[in-house]
Parts: sequence; C-alpha cells; structure tokens
Amino acid sequence: MADAVVIGAGPAGLMAAEELARAGHAVLLADAKPSFGRKFLMAGKSGLNLTKDEPLETLLAAYGESAGWLRPMISEFDAACVIEWARGLDQEVFTGSTGRVFPTAMKASPLLRAWLARLDGLGVTRRTRWRWTGWQDGQVVFETSDGPQMVPADAVVLALGGASWARLGSDGSWADILRDHGVALSPFAPANAGLRVDWSPHMAAVLGQPLKDVAWQAGETISRGEAVLSAQGLEGGGIYTICKPVREGAALRVDLLANSPLEAIQKRLSGPRGKASLRNHLRKRLGLDAAKLALLMEFGRPLPDDPQLLAGLIKALPIRHAGLRPMDQAISTAGGVRRDALDETLMLTRMPGVYCAGEMQDWEAPTGGYLLTACLATGRWAGCAAAAQLDAQA
Repeated sequence: MADAVVIGAGPAGLMAAEELARAGHAVLLADAKPSFGRKFLMAGKSGLNLTKDEPLETLLAAYGESAGWLRPMISEFDAACVIEWARGLDQEVFTGSTGRVFPTAMKASPLLRAWLARLDGLGVTRRTRWRWTGWQDGQVVFETSDGPQMVPADAVVLALGGASWARLGSDGSWADILRDHGVALSPFAPANAGLRVDWSPHMAAVLGQPLKDVAWQAGETISRGEAVLSAQGLEGGGIYTICKPVREGAALRVDLLANSPLEAIQKRLSGPRGKASLRNHLRKRLGLDAAKLALLMEFGRPLPDDPQLLAGLIKALPIRHAGLRPMDQAISTAGGVRRDALDETLMLTRMPGVYCAGEMQDWEAPTGGYLLTACLATGRWAGCAAAAQLDAQA
C-alpha cells in the first residue's frame, strides 16, 4: 500500500520521492532495472557535472524555447540550490573555471548512496526489477519476477527518462502506454549526440586528438566548446551544443582559429612562403596543430592560394557529415510528453493524479550541468505538487 507511487529511480524520480516522503506520505519508488540511478552513475564516470554556477537568466537561456516553461521550477531549485542539496548529503563540491560544479569525489556513487540512505530514513519503500506496464482497475500495474503486482495509489509520478541508453533503463517504452491514454507526445530525437563522419584514410593519424580553441556554428547557434576526432566522427561538448540546429538541417561550419580575427590571419598568410610546403606554411604561420591541419585538408581541399580566401576558409570550414549518431548512443533525447499535455503542476491533463518529471518531458538542454539541474528541479516540482494533492484530499 502507498499514498504515492514514483516510477523511475533516476534523479527526477528520487527527488520526487523525497519531497513526497518529507510531506509525510507513504511512497513506493519502483524501477525496472536491478539497481537505482544507473544512468546517473554512468554520467558520474566523467565527473558528474551537477550544475552550472551562473545567474538564473544565464542558466535558463540554455533551455532555449523551453526556458519560459521551466522558469518557475528552476527558479525554485537553481544552481545554488543544487549545490546546497549536494552538501546536505555530505558531498562537498567545487566549481571549475568554466562554472561547472562537481562533487569533490568526482563520481556519482557516494552521492547516490547517501541519497538512498536518506530516502530509507524517510520510509520510502524501494523496489527493483519492477517494470511498469500501465493501469488496471485504477491501480498501477508492474511486471516483476514474482509475477504481476497491482498497487493502488492516489498519486503517481512518472520519471521514466527519455529514449537513449536503453541498457541503463531509458528506452522510451512508456510512450506507447501514455499515447494509448490520449497523452500528447512529441517524437523522440537524439540530443547531445556526436556527429557521424566517414573520414578519409589520411585522418587515421589524428583520430583521438582534440580540437581546441575552435568555434562551431550551425544556423544561429555558436559553440566555443572543444571536440574530439573519433573513429566514428566528432564528439564532445562543442558538438553537443549545436545538435538541435544540425538535427533540424542547418549546415555546420567550424572556425579553426576562434581566438584570431580574420584580418590577422590574412596578414600572416600573406607573408613569403619560400620553399615550405603549404602544410608547413600553415603550421608555422598560424600555429595549426596536426588535428586542425588534417580537418582543413579533409574538408577544404583544394585549398585556395589567395590568402584572403584561405583565411575565410579557415574561419568558416564547412563540415560534411552523415547526421547525428543513433538515438540510443545519444546522451539525452528531445521529444516526449508535450508541454500542452501538462498543467502548471506537471500533472497530465488527461490523467488527473499522474505527474511527469525529468527527461521524459519535451525539453532539451546541452551538457554542462543543465540536464541534471532540470531533472532535479522538475522532479522536486512534481513531488511537491503530488504531495499537495494528497494533502488536499486528506
């Protein structure tokens, strides 16, 4: 028996369960996988970027057209609140030079253990290997190793993730269940994904090398983040930031010397070349490293002899690619439960008493702490709303 059932034990679900339990309600927290927070733990392998320590308006801008919708939720649980929350779990944090906030331990497991211990102390009942299959006779139905389980609950919070990294639990299978109940959904699409590039053989020597001090542009979006030349294509924060316009068909260009103005590059290229090869001329005059030179040759040949044209190419090199990596290889996804399917409390308008939180909602954001911040904020918001509903019924 439970007052509320929270389905999905990622950051959004854990936060919703905590808020419901703090309000004094009996909570069942269920997840289809053998353990909780599997995608959270995977994210922690690269340092667990909790949030971005920046002013609220700057933080909200990262969510693009969804910023207005998410504003009340993130305003109540912004970067400062995320930092305070982590410290409340006895996890000290530090802020890097770019404003990104990380646990001092640089991994997710200590924080997750402390969080689960807190939920246990609040009386939250935890169930693993419970796969949600919908509703029957007004009860929440799960497929378990002990057979079907039916749980009555006055409030349900769905925090089932998007449709990437299915092996960690985010497989998007919940979409069919909600669609059958008339819930409006946007199609899933990869977000924060690498680009697929069919490299020429000469690129083999530089694969694995980073591209630094560059600027990527797709449509009106400009990213100053780094990228890595991988065997599959291009990976890294600089690429993830421009995923949306690339996905929508915008051409991609890269400025290989983002810290140097066009006129300065033209002037350096106008100097005598002598007997130096063009590659050595570019390396000596402009300081282009092997990775940048290889990329320039890959997409710029035949290189123009005119210094002005060559400088322009270096500042806006077209990138030919085969689109984003497959959705299941993306860090996150766009699409999911549409904004107009939810009221201001994140309750489904077609299903009273059922709330949605986290990445299953139709918003997207770049990596860098924004994804986790929004998951925590929406999970908290849905949990508080569900608790208020239960209190009103009582």
